[in-house]
Amino acid sequence: MATVQIHIKPLSVNDAWQGKRFKTPEYKAYEQELMLLLPNKYEVPVEGDLEINFEFGLNTLADWDNPIKPLQDILQKKYDFNDRRVVRATVIKNTVKKGEGYLNFSIRGIE
Repeated sequence: MATVQIHIKPLSVNDAWQGKRFKTPEYKAYEQELMLLLPNKYEVPVEGDLEINFEFGLNTLADWDNPIKPLQDILQKKYDFNDRRVVRATVIKNTVKKGEGYLNFSIRGIE
């Protein structure tokens, strides 16, 4: 399949909305729960570019990209890295039944 290249600056999620956005109660609860569930000992390289891999168990109707930014923001908060260092990512969506959702991730340095 051919690659298509368009010369336009990609729009960031920060530029897509007017005004200040506020965390919902659901996001705050999710962040609090994840901060407790995430392992305290997880090595993220201190310098250099990063690759991040996500795998999500989602229901059929869920968009594959919706859970990325909230999780990535929580991971950078927990493991003290800046997500602008992420230059490569892989996302896998697996369809699961209601109540069987999950997430997997890995972060590694790249040359």
